[in-house]
Formats: sequence, structure tokens, C-alpha cells
Amino acid sequence: MSDLAPEPEGCPEQVGDYAAKAVDFVTRSVGITLEYDSETLPVLDHYLATVPRGDVHSTALVAAAAGAYFGEVVRRRLGGRWDLSAGDPGAWKLVLPGGLSILPAAWVLATLLRDDEQDPGLDAPPAMRPVLEEALANMADVAQETYFSMGFRLDTLEHLQSVLLATAADRAGADRN
Repeated sequence: MSDLAPEPEGCPEQVGDYAAKAVDFVTRSVGITLEYDSETLPVLDHYLATVPRGDVHSTALVAAAAGAYFGEVVRRRLGGRWDLSAGDPGAWKLVLPGGLSILPAAWVLATLLRDDEQDPGLDAPPAMRPVLEEALANMADVAQETYFSMGFRLDTLEHLQSVLLATAADRAGADRN
């Protein structure tokens, strides 16, 4: 692993290996090294816009690698844990504190294909799904270019995570009274 490898605690080796591939792909393509922070997500977006979409296997590899990288940026910023039980890197799940979960590689694949029909969206524990749906419905519409940017997706996750955690705290307080 490189000096910029994901923090070992909380990052399974398989995820770290795929994320390191994304760093390598981007460095070789655009000459800028991703640093596992939100400031380099526009660089990742630029790289993703240049990826040819003709070869299904190459597209899947890029999606898995960039998804692992993006997921690590999210995990470092918001916390959470990886669930690799699906086996396929394209289906690895990142579960944030409070239960909000995403499939980072599937998000990247939807970005690569510019296809919101392929976008798996978000998931939350059943009791929190109505809160998640309401928070999403209250968000403003955005242009397609913004919607598919990894930075926007991180911003959206931060907002939804704060809404879900605040709602959980409110419910816990109400249960104590």
C-alpha cells in the first residue's frame, strides 16, 4: 500500500486495495494524487468523466475502485463500517452511524453511465426510512452534472446523516420522558 492508503482501522484490506487502485488510476491519468479527503473529489469526478464506457469489465473495475475510494472518503468523514458480505466489490455496502447505508461502487457506476435508473440510492433502517424520504423530498432539484458529482453526493450524505442522527436523538429523548 502507498503512503496514502486508507487508515487501517475500520478499512478492510480488500477495500484498501481497491481504493489504492483508484488513486493509481487517477494519478496516472491526470497527474494528481487523491488524498482520501473531500477536496480531491472534484479530481475524481474529472477522472470519471474521462473513463471510456465501452468495455463492461473495465467500467466495473473502475466503478469498484472509485467506489472503494469514495466510500473511504465518506467513512473517514462520517464514520461507519464496511459490509463486504455480498462478496462482489460492486455490491460492498458502507453503513454509517445511525444505519444510513450506501453502495459506493454502484453510485460510481451510475455516475459513469450517467444513468439515475442504475442509481441504487440510499437505505436506512425501516423506522428511519420515512425521515430519509422526507429529507430527500425537501432537497432542491439539481442539474444532472451536479447530481452525479461525488462531492454533491458527499454533501447529501452529510445532510441526511445529520437529519437521521438528530431524529434518532429526539426519539431517544422522547422515549426517556
